Amino acid sequence: MTADAERQIESLREQQRAVADVLRAVVRSEGLDVVFDVALEAANRLCDGDFGTIYMVDGEVLRPAAQRGGSPEQGEYERTHPHTKDRHTLTGRVAVTEQVVHIPDALADPEYSWPAQRMSGYRSMLGAPIIVDAELIGVIGLVRKDPAPFTAEQIELMTTFAEQAAIAIANARLIEAVERQRSELARFLSPQVADLVSSPDGQQLLAGHRAYISCLFCDLRGFTGFVETAEPEELLDVLRSYHALLGELIPKHEGTLEHFAGDGLMVFFNDPVPVEDHELKAIRLALAAQERFRELAAHWRRRGIDLALGVGIAAGFATLGRIGFEGRYDYAALGPVANLASRLSTHAQRGQVLISQRVLAAAEDAIDASSVGELELKGFARPVPVFEVRGVL
Repeated sequence: MTADAERQIESLREQQRAVADVLRAVVRSEGLDVVFDVALEAANRLCDGDFGTIYMVDGEVLRPAAQRGGSPEQGEYERTHPHTKDRHTLTGRVAVTEQVVHIPDALADPEYSWPAQRMSGYRSMLGAPIIVDAELIGVIGLVRKDPAPFTAEQIELMTTFAEQAAIAIANARLIEAVERQRSELARFLSPQVADLVSSPDGQQLLAGHRAYISCLFCDLRGFTGFVETAEPEELLDVLRSYHALLGELIPKHEGTLEHFAGDGLMVFFNDPVPVEDHELKAIRLALAAQERFRELAAHWRRRGIDLALGVGIAAGFATLGRIGFEGRYDYAALGPVANLASRLSTHAQRGQVLISQRVLAAAEDAIDASSVGELELKGFARPVPVFEVRGVL
């Protein structure tokens, strides 16, 4: 094998390693900054650059998104003086031509006039466009401190690497956008439902399925009378405090919030994520909510507001999935188990947690509970055995 052939093979291997490094950073989903940093390190290694910068298009200018090497003064100047699309800088020239640009010596180039050059003293420069779907999104720029022009082979390497890095950067931006959207969704949906929306199995689960769940309803005793006399600002303040309390506890006990509706709230367990001992987890959430609520209620009583919490828990099969209309969907649980939990909550007295017989059967070895008899509940043809939970063992 000739020396040229060996050199070409090694060059290809080095390029493959560089691209693999960038792709690993994308797969690890460590963020766009890490991908930029890995891409810069790989480009410098491929082309023997002393330092480099990745610039991203921001409207009509290009701003540095990552930098390796260079003086602090030059870095600060780059951050505060974005590049315009013109021929006075390497970055601007790449943006204008959308092609690889090689400047053998910045001091000998009659068009080059970027003040940052004097701060770091670099001489030879190589820049390549980052193009995705025929659109310029950024520029990779490498420099050398000495007037040592980049070779034709290095220019070709940079061209190929920039094309492959563009795909990796586009994927990293997409992953970052999905994560950002998921975070935004989690502000409006339960985290489990937000994850479900962007999961591979999400479409099937959202379409509708059967699952055995525990369902918890709770609402406030004394709320109707309070609403009749409270000022709107005071009413909202009470609801915000109440919702914040429960919102903190629900994820800690692996519950999925279905909805808030005034003072009413519904949470279910064991869907869309399986939850071990979900009946007991629902009970623990109810007891924790009652304990925390007593502290809140004591504060309200000093302001003349007398409210208490009633909780009902049932277990059984439900149909779960997306309900609503285009533009406004909810993830809901439908079936007798939800109705029973709601009726138990309505029947619960101040500070009381009522559970169904199925919940008792699943958790009775771990809880302190007693029968309150068979209750006539709206929507149920026969009396329903009901139990009160006083604590966990």
